[in-house]
Amino acid sequence: MKNFIITLVVLIIAGVGIYLLAKSSSKVDLTNNQNVSTTTPSGQIATSTVNQKNPDETIIGKSVQGRDITAYHYGTGSTELLFVGGIHGGYEWNTVLLAYQTMDYLKQNLNLIPSNIKVTIIPVLNPDGLNKIVGTAGRFTTANVPSPISATVAGRFNANNVDLSRNFDCNWQVTGTWQNKTVSGGSKVFSEPESLAMKNYVETSKPIAIVTWYSAAGGIYASSCNNGVSAETNTITKKYADASGYPAYDSFDFYETTGDMVNWFAKINIPAISVLLTNHTDVEWTKNLAGIQALLKYYTK
Repeated sequence: MKNFIITLVVLIIAGVGIYLLAKSSSKVDLTNNQNVSTTTPSGQIATSTVNQKNPDETIIGKSVQGRDITAYHYGTGSTELLFVGGIHGGYEWNTVLLAYQTMDYLKQNLNLIPSNIKVTIIPVLNPDGLNKIVGTAGRFTTANVPSPISATVAGRFNANNVDLSRNFDCNWQVTGTWQNKTVSGGSKVFSEPESLAMKNYVETSKPIAIVTWYSAAGGIYASSCNNGVSAETNTITKKYADASGYPAYDSFDFYETTGDMVNWFAKINIPAISVLLTNHTDVEWTKNLAGIQALLKYYTK
């Protein structure tokens, strides 16, 4: 009888151990990604996906058609400097190529990034718009781009035909202006998943400054939202302009812009500039590399 009781106790202990082990194993993330959720200052839940195979990549959201919007990180510092390309997708495809060229340069020259800085690059904020024109939401070459430039106009907008840089919370309107055309600003501020992804990422990561590449006007434009240009924005506008050779401007005054992304950055007190390439085909690498290096030097501690 005594042996029977001992055997029974051993079997119970072994059973409990196997159960706990199985329960623990069921919680292991078998994917390469891990969702990280935080609450933004506006009270919304921001979910980004860290690539466990490559932690230097973060999927900050999805496009209308379900394509990843990815942020790539270089350096390990606590001061984040953010660069954004491709908000106007396939219409401003040269900004995407500039972003990828910057990524390749940083990857090969990580030692040039100051120890206190982390550079983040979002090469394609509008992947559906890029895919409309070049047939992919990722890397491409100029051979993939149709001509003339009028063939790329549809790629300016996302899959809902919204101009993403008219969908942010600075003087937002349902309809906006682009050159002499009326464009959609979305049904409400941040109605589009791409602009909401950017909002959530920026409110969570709080970069020290943001540079957004556009084309084409050939200049550096400071940001503001009805409260004047901040001293820090003035400083980085001048730093990038002086190094690159682009002229600097206090504002973009060619036509009224409502719901502008970079002006919304200013509204939430993040220094931000718009770098407009001179045309729709060239990346003007030498100019922009000089501007990037000037900001890295400025924010070095």
